[in-house]
Amino acid sequence: MASLWYGGLLRLGSGFSLSCLALSVLLFAQLTGAAKNFEDVRCKCICPPYKENPGHIYNKNISQKDCDCLHVVEPMPVRGPDVEAYCLRCECKYEERSSVTIKVTIIIYLSILGLLLLYMVYLTLVEPILKRRLFGHSQLLQSDDDVGDHQPFANAHDVLARSRSRANVLNKVEYAQQRWKLQVQEQRKSVFDRHVVLS
Repeated sequence: MASLWYGGLLRLGSGFSLSCLALSVLLFAQLTGAAKNFEDVRCKCICPPYKENPGHIYNKNISQKDCDCLHVVEPMPVRGPDVEAYCLRCECKYEERSSVTIKVTIIIYLSILGLLLLYMVYLTLVEPILKRRLFGHSQLLQSDDDVGDHQPFANAHDVLARSRSRANVLNKVEYAQQRWKLQVQEQRKSVFDRHVVLS
């Protein structure tokens, strides 16, 4: 049963990784194909209120040399000689952005999020199955009936030391986790059984 779960999760994880990789390749191909999108550049004119006309913001995708009130403001809210006075009050700016950088940043962010999701699935589903297989079911976990006065995770460090002779970072983290669980169990026993708060 555990091997079916483990195999299914590996297939799910590899399928997810392949789909992320395929999505990244497709987006990268699209980004390199279009050198500069027309939407990456625009001219923005901010026109304050003039006579009976309210203020307005105008945006238009045009080149930098045509970035002025006469080319951007459409429809022109005033007529005749007031056009020049209206355009002198407008402030026009040419703006340029890099959609390639934005898309690459989003791809990196989503990739990191996907990797963290895969790691969470591993920690919640696969790691307990591997622990049961390595340490046996009765060595680390004890039922609530056996809790009594002895400590449920007292032999966790000995089991880890026997199962793997070399000390690596994973074993140190595992030992710290087991020690923390032991402290929590002791605090629970003290608070609920003896009604004493540990300092």
